[in-house]
This record gives sequence, structure tokens and C-alpha cells, in this order.
Amino acid sequence: MNSLQRFSAVALVLALAPAAWAAGNKGSSEAQQRYQQERARCLSGQSQQDRATCLKEAGAAYAEARRARLDNGGSSNFTQNATERCKAQPAADREACVQRALGAGSAQGSVNGGGIIRETETPVK
Repeated sequence: MNSLQRFSAVALVLALAPAAWAAGNKGSSEAQQRYQQERARCLSGQSQQDRATCLKEAGAAYAEARRARLDNGGSSNFTQNATERCKAQPAADREACVQRALGAGSAQGSVNGGGIIRETETPVK
């Protein structure tokens, strides 16, 4: 490889490096932007948590997002998690638990009020 070819190869690598770096850091910059938004909510008192807990949670979510281990809202993951918790119930109660977890029946209350009570009715056979 002569010096002109070597120079061209180096110039090409240097020209493409910023685009490759930006593509790899897109998720990181989105995570950082999300962290900054969450941090601002914590500092303004709009988070429904005490400031220290809010900042700790925002930092933990940012760290997980940077490791690409944070799933924000995957509905299949939500369904799997909801039904997984029902496995701790006795076998006779599992199906009703799954139905409640997936939204069947009625619900009363709120998270802010201390909890949501979900109810389904199962006829006795």
C-alpha cells in the first residue's frame, strides 16, 4: 500500500468515525436526556416522592439505560411480569389472579390513595 492509499484509508476512517460514534451514542444521549428530565422533576417536587428517593431512582434508571437493560413500557414484558406474580398463588386461585392482573373485573382506589383493589367474581361450581 503506497502512502496515498494509506492516507485515503485513514481519511475515510476519520470521516466515518463521527457518524458511527453518533449512531452508537444515540441511545446514550436519549437516556441522558431522560435522566435530565427526571432529575428536574425530582428537584421541582413534582415526582410524588421525596427528593432523595426520586434522585436515587432517576440515577438507577439512567445507569440501567446506559447498560441497555432498561425496558420502558414493553407490553409483553408487563404481561409476563403480571402473570409471573400469580404463580405464587395457590393453584385454585391462579386463574383469577391472572384475570385481575390483565384487567378483568372491577377496580377501585388509586396508587396515590394507597392502592388499587381489583375484584373478580368466580361462580362456585
